[in-house]
Amino acid sequence: MAAPLFAQRRAPNVVFILADDLGYGDVGCYGQKEILTPHLDRMAAEGTRFTDAYAGCTVCAPSRCALMTGFHTGHARIRGNRRNEELLRAEDFTISEMFKKAGYTTGIIGKWGIGGLGYPGYPTKKGWDEWYGFFTQLHAHTYYPEHLLDGDHEELVRGNWGVAKKGYAPDLFLDRALQFLDKNKDKPFLLYFASIIPHANNELGRDTGDGIEVPEDAPYSGKPWPKLERKFAATVTRLDRDIGRIFEKLKGLGLEENTLVLFSSDNGPHKEGGHDPAFFHSSGPLRGTKRDLTDGGIRVPFLARWPGKVPAGRVNNHPFAFWDMMPTLAEAIGVSAPSGIDGISMYPALLGQPAKAHEYLYWEFHEGGFSQAIRAGDWKLIKSKGKTMLFNLKDDIGESKDLAAASPETVQRLSKLMANARTDSPDFPVG
Repeated sequence: MAAPLFAQRRAPNVVFILADDLGYGDVGCYGQKEILTPHLDRMAAEGTRFTDAYAGCTVCAPSRCALMTGFHTGHARIRGNRRNEELLRAEDFTISEMFKKAGYTTGIIGKWGIGGLGYPGYPTKKGWDEWYGFFTQLHAHTYYPEHLLDGDHEELVRGNWGVAKKGYAPDLFLDRALQFLDKNKDKPFLLYFASIIPHANNELGRDTGDGIEVPEDAPYSGKPWPKLERKFAATVTRLDRDIGRIFEKLKGLGLEENTLVLFSSDNGPHKEGGHDPAFFHSSGPLRGTKRDLTDGGIRVPFLARWPGKVPAGRVNNHPFAFWDMMPTLAEAIGVSAPSGIDGISMYPALLGQPAKAHEYLYWEFHEGGFSQAIRAGDWKLIKSKGKTMLFNLKDDIGESKDLAAASPETVQRLSKLMANARTDSPDFPVG
């Protein structure tokens, strides 16, 4: 791996902010009319908004695996939400390990979800210098945890014992993120701020019908909406507030000009914990939600800001996906990405320049049967539950007009690409 470009100037910092189950239409700059997201809207105005960015999968763990390793779900180690022993292995090279080898200080705060304590995929074994967050993906459903992990050690969250609810996890994570920035302001760093907002507390939702946890529903207390939806909106605006505080901290430390900030979501909007994604049109113009391979389940908001580097006020429709982040960030910091991965660098697109296009983007999903989707140019083919569907996304962004019967040659061409896009995995068998 090539040496980083420290000699020319200080290497750029990177902050990657990932929301959890935030829909394409949940953000103001993507068309949301009710939920306030002023800081994300300002990020779009001061940077670039991408219209055709895709998550790694339609649920958490495989999407985050694609983000971290550069492989799509046809080749990735993790292709579904599974147990620790089926998550990352020692040989699965990650973005954090790439940054660590390049001399960066690395920190992850919030939800990792692809390797637990005592397993090879645990954050401190995968190149993260600082780790503060949940035990497992399932543990990350609660917003008032009794324990969190700080490095390799368990931390008691005293305010949450018994019936008390004083330690709101997103607030704890923001505090730690700001501390990380303070502590590492004089050296190159990678901060992965993996929020749990607006994921539902699924277990609480099953017990009570309301799995949306937030200290208050301001600024929506007076809205004539269902209480649960007021709370949902409040969580999203709270995340936006936290993002604003991260930008404020970067500015106060004099780091804005040398920090690339990226924002996205791990998949489409959820319909869990009693929340109805149709209430706020969380999928925007897209069809489907989390656990669907229509674009509503996998196309996500994606914003980039880097003053003087990323064009301000630009809208970019270049299609790319999470597995492109490893080579993109490698180019940004002046190192070489591993060979053999599925990702290609989108760094030119970040800078407003033409970027290499994928021949195709591929996804597979293993819950409720085996499903596949592939996008090649404007064409999108989905095979799910014995049905084959073909859509032209340029003419039909909502995937409402199935053209499979009318375009058999395109179905055949994309089916061949789809068949060649994957290799079998013993942990995720087909059939």
